[in-house]
Amino acid sequence: MYNQVKLAVIAIAVVIPLAAFSVYASDSDAEQKTPDSTFTVMTSFFPLQEFAEKIGKGKVDSYLLVPKGIEPHDWEPTIQDVQRIQNSDLIVINGIGFESWIDKLDQMNFHGMIVDTSDNIIGKDKVILDEHVQDPHIWLNPIYAKIQVQNIANAFSNFDPKNEKFYQQNANDYMVELDRLDSKIRSELSSCNRDFIAFHDAFSYFADEYGLNQHTIISSNVPHAEPTAKTLENVINTAKKLNVKIIFTEETVDHRTSEIIAKEIGGKVQVLSPIEIGNDKSYIFRMIENLNHLKEALC
Repeated sequence: MYNQVKLAVIAIAVVIPLAAFSVYASDSDAEQKTPDSTFTVMTSFFPLQEFAEKIGKGKVDSYLLVPKGIEPHDWEPTIQDVQRIQNSDLIVINGIGFESWIDKLDQMNFHGMIVDTSDNIIGKDKVILDEHVQDPHIWLNPIYAKIQVQNIANAFSNFDPKNEKFYQQNANDYMVELDRLDSKIRSELSSCNRDFIAFHDAFSYFADEYGLNQHTIISSNVPHAEPTAKTLENVINTAKKLNVKIIFTEETVDHRTSEIIAKEIGGKVQVLSPIEIGNDKSYIFRMIENLNHLKEALC
């Protein structure tokens, strides 16, 4: 009798977790798979999610790891995120140190493919990358964004070769849009002033591409450092010297810092977005918003 009870307890202990795992797995599959999809992709932040959707369309289930409204610089995966990562086939990242959690993927038991979209940008323009060590904001340069798109298309093609033409054609179509964006920026800023004051050091590659001079309130690649009184004084003096009348801020930072500087120079504050945090507007739309705000400041 004792042995029978013992066996029953062991059976319950084994079966219940397996059943729970089975329910979780089936629920997860139902959440992540659509009828026509061939694989599942997790993207690290907003621009890469849009790029993946443009390339994969209905053949790829792509999901954003960092929720809308969350700053990706500081994001760390939760237990639920780890489960999503484990169930994905590919993870698409920006690279250049932007994803601080990427080195922990082994601990997360991820066995899929990592797509580093900075490949072929590192070394493509050695001078720029040497000047801006660890600046990850490559997506703000449309020329580099095209390379990121191509890297994603190549990864999708390698993973799912029978649909290679589909992914490559979608990438080509989207790169035509990026070419138009590049031409628009280049044309509309060509005869304008060169110097602008951004909130943090996010627009190095953009500025170099279009012949601009970026000055910053926060001399950091992340936007959360606090400026000292001396820093504010230096920025105010720089703005006065360059006759800058618009001081840029960002969506998720305290605007009061930029407002203090603007008040001292008799100017105003405008948003120049690093386009890190997702909202309902597209990457290209938001790049054009940035262009229009830059034109207001420079032209």
